[in-house]
Amino acid sequence: MSQDWIRIRGAKQNNLKDIDLDIPLNALTVVTGVSGSGKSTLAFDILYAEGQRRYVESFSAYARQFLDRMDKPDVESIEGIPPTIAIDQHRPVKTSRSTVGTMTELHDHLKLLFSKISVLYCNGCDRVVERDSAQSVFKKLGGLAEGAPLVLTFPLSFPSAVLWSDVREGLLRAGFHRLLDGESMRDLEEMAELDQEKEKLEVVVDRFSYRAEAKKRITDSLEQAFHFGKGRVNLYFPQEGWRREPFSKQLHCPHCDLSYHDPVANFFSFNSPLGACETCRGFGRVIDIDWDLVIPDPLKSLSDGAIKPWTTKPRRFQRLMEFCERRRIPTKKPFRELSEKQKKLILEGDGDFKGVRGWFRRLERKSYRMHVRVFLSRYRAYLLCPQCQGTRLKREALYFRVKGKNIAEINSMSVGEAHRFFEHLKLAGQSDQVARLVLDEIRRRLSYLLGVGLEYLTLDRQSRTLSGGELERVDLTTAIGSSLVNTLYVLDEPSIGLHPRDSHRLVEILHRLRANNNTVVVVEHDPEIIKESDFIIDLGPRAGTEGGQVVFAGSYEELLKSPDSLTAAYLTQRKTIPFPLRQRRPIPQRCLKILGAAANNLKNINAEIPLGLFVCITGVSGSGKSSLVDEVIFRNLKKLKESPAATVTQCAGIDGVDKISDVILVDQSPVGTTPRSNPATYMKVFDAVRRLFAATDLSRLRGYTPSTFSFNVEGGRCETCRGEGFEKIEMQFLSDVYTSCSECQGSRFRQEILEVSYRGRNIRQVLDLTVSEAWDFFKDSPEIRYGLQPLRSVGLEYIRLGQPLTTLSGGESQRLKLASHIAKAKKSGTLFIFDEPTTGLHFYDIARLLRAFHELLDQGHSLVVIEHNMEVVKCADHIIDLGPEGGDAGGFVVAAGTPEEIAECEKSHTGRYLRPYLQMETASPFTPVLEKGLRVQGLKGSREKENAITIVGAKEHNLKNINLTIPRDRFVVITGLSGSGKSSLAFDIIYAEGQRRYIDSLSAYARQFLKVMARPNVDLLSGIPPTVAIEQRLSQGGKNSTVATVTEIYHYLRLLYSKVGKQHCVKCG
Repeated sequence: MSQDWIRIRGAKQNNLKDIDLDIPLNALTVVTGVSGSGKSTLAFDILYAEGQRRYVESFSAYARQFLDRMDKPDVESIEGIPPTIAIDQHRPVKTSRSTVGTMTELHDHLKLLFSKISVLYCNGCDRVVERDSAQSVFKKLGGLAEGAPLVLTFPLSFPSAVLWSDVREGLLRAGFHRLLDGESMRDLEEMAELDQEKEKLEVVVDRFSYRAEAKKRITDSLEQAFHFGKGRVNLYFPQEGWRREPFSKQLHCPHCDLSYHDPVANFFSFNSPLGACETCRGFGRVIDIDWDLVIPDPLKSLSDGAIKPWTTKPRRFQRLMEFCERRRIPTKKPFRELSEKQKKLILEGDGDFKGVRGWFRRLERKSYRMHVRVFLSRYRAYLLCPQCQGTRLKREALYFRVKGKNIAEINSMSVGEAHRFFEHLKLAGQSDQVARLVLDEIRRRLSYLLGVGLEYLTLDRQSRTLSGGELERVDLTTAIGSSLVNTLYVLDEPSIGLHPRDSHRLVEILHRLRANNNTVVVVEHDPEIIKESDFIIDLGPRAGTEGGQVVFAGSYEELLKSPDSLTAAYLTQRKTIPFPLRQRRPIPQRCLKILGAAANNLKNINAEIPLGLFVCITGVSGSGKSSLVDEVIFRNLKKLKESPAATVTQCAGIDGVDKISDVILVDQSPVGTTPRSNPATYMKVFDAVRRLFAATDLSRLRGYTPSTFSFNVEGGRCETCRGEGFEKIEMQFLSDVYTSCSECQGSRFRQEILEVSYRGRNIRQVLDLTVSEAWDFFKDSPEIRYGLQPLRSVGLEYIRLGQPLTTLSGGESQRLKLASHIAKAKKSGTLFIFDEPTTGLHFYDIARLLRAFHELLDQGHSLVVIEHNMEVVKCADHIIDLGPEGGDAGGFVVAAGTPEEIAECEKSHTGRYLRPYLQMETASPFTPVLEKGLRVQGLKGSREKENAITIVGAKEHNLKNINLTIPRDRFVVITGLSGSGKSSLAFDIIYAEGQRRYIDSLSAYARQFLKVMARPNVDLLSGIPPTVAIEQRLSQGGKNSTVATVTEIYHYLRLLYSKVGKQHCVKCG
């Protein structure tokens, strides 16, 4: 029997305080707590790391060395943990080949569906092109009247090097005696000569009258005509004016004489050379000259340097002036006021003057030189591919359609549009079973994407443009699509970026995942997800060294009664996030006016951003918030602050730019990817600290400089570990081992550097101080205190100055980034833009974040915040709500005004969820406001009814389309005669599919080194967990094969001797 609990004993990973914890299997567990309390440590560094490590141990030693080798967690024991899959928001996607369609495997299913059921339309005449056969041609003749005369021919063609006399003899021997010339017959024996270029004749195969009972004769003649005509035949209807009807056995349009490629699956893939556009190689974009970079200020005249790259090229500039004088092109006139013909002459050139483009082409021929490549990069950008127009595919692939749509048109659909398209797609009765299964899988995966609120994403949206929350929810649908059971899924805040209206849909997906006999552990702060969970773990009581303890573990009802839980205090409203003491009011004429914003799905909207206020941009997912804030406001303001005459993009204009001094975007990008970076270096505090140490008497005596006290450069750092503080021992197929440096004992510095002290502490001891301790220690250094104050403002006073940024939690990273930007804003009037700043934050952390926001406002700055958290939205001075829906149904300004005015707007989804937080209704703010019919009843207690592996239509090898149900958690024996199909069932179906589905959850890099099992030949296989095979070795091992190599003991022995073995002299021992 499987265990009912995952039992963790003595967990001391990171800041966890030797905790013991039991987590229920086959349940939805939420791990919550303040930022930095140890949630990610428990979920990812312990549960995920150990669950994956144990399952991956079943792979070969060769394969394991290419996988992400997770460190063994610092715990005494873990029992009952199943194979684990992590779905987090920190896995970056860098390749532009990855799209929503490829990530969810919808692209793979689409190309397979097109290879099975697509219809080819001729590019010349737009007729349907299909393969003909003798049977299909006879079937098409069914509408003729009985006795209608027909003439069957095939085209006569032969190489020019072949003599006509030889061709004629061959035709006569084959039994053909007549040629068709227009509407008349010519006797083959009488034709001594033939001019093939002038005379287009056809060989007559048969003349007959159509009769249904003469099917055999007619089809035999058609087969003979197809054979000699190389797949092409013609039928003539003498009674209809010798009308010709051509037919072809290939994908060939007989009307236009055009041939087409067979619709194999890879022909519809931009990741395959067979289908990818040959110009852009499947990327959809090419690098070319960006004229906005070449002419950044079109208000400048040619003589004032409108063409930027020529402002530093006197000879080129002089040639331009001479050319303009010859062609009478005004050089004192602003460039944008020149006529289109004049602009074209300057850019494209004419005669001896090659123009700007010709000059760039000449430079590109010298791009083997580094300085030329650097110069070109300043004026080039990725532009739409002129060949495929961004579809990424060869033009030939777009001639195939399903229900009138080619694959590029389907890929450009949003998830919602694609779902409706395939729901209404009906397959013809003769469609094969594979097409039906593929269509069912496409519908299923699209419904999962709808379920997590991503109906606005297009299938061709690049994965690297997705936010962290969107990326995680896409991964979640992929996990559900794999249909694995008995698996532990660990998720990191899947509700990020999700409007409260859609939270219940995410809960239903999580319940569905759990209902398949899986265990789901979610790091989450969303009240609804906490309420709908089966088990809650609250870590705390505070962050960092003050956290790492289990404050509460149990059900939601028990949590609300817990006196020690900070989460419970906020859920029961014993603690609340207070409203601001005063609401700031807009000042007339002090605002940014956005005119005609039209980026992505924005519908040419106008919006006013009051300055000096806390402005929230709200709306359901995909309503256009990021398009407005990032692509329109931030990018254009950044451009206009650098060059006031610059041309704005994706909007008609922006008024009021002069009313702000700077614009700063604080997004969700990571703060650091190297352990060398720490809060002191990130906040620029370490520079001042090093100067203090360099100014001490001992430092001056020894000639130390500030750089001597850096662990990143030679001079002061320990050269054994190169300032890392540890030594990395590579362990090949095991996780690497990190040991404290034997020279510096982890201090990172040389011993003599540590002899220098400032106020009784050396540089290592200073880096070990918390922000709060450092505030007191450096009370006489205003410069250092200036850098530490923002950290205190955002509630990070507990982190240590030298703590590697890679060890910070997501919420801590967000606040550190905020603190850094606060420190940079030296002058008032800065516009701060925040993209979901509450990511990773607990209610307690949000309260502190809001205090930091109001400090910025008090200093004269302005805030624009994209946010879904109603605790933050209720505290805003002004709200702009976009919608009303996502995707094409969004992009409008639904409402704008104070929180109270938004709450009164009946059309606003945000207003409906905001009302309880403003105490405008009697309901608790944490009571979900649900739309009728959206919630599936009874999910919280639902479980898969049948605890079994179900196999339908197994046809692998000699299995005869069998259906089978195998109970899980039982000892099952498969027996039968030798060759009866036992191994086919056990290994080629059950083992292969269980391991394949798990491997599909790994990175593409890891999968290329693993032997991925082929999909077994079954119609349906459900209820299967990750599998491990222990099989007989039927083939005899080679001479080098031993018990040690088979059991992998030999690999461990080699590793052991290479790391700790001591070499002895062969003579003296």
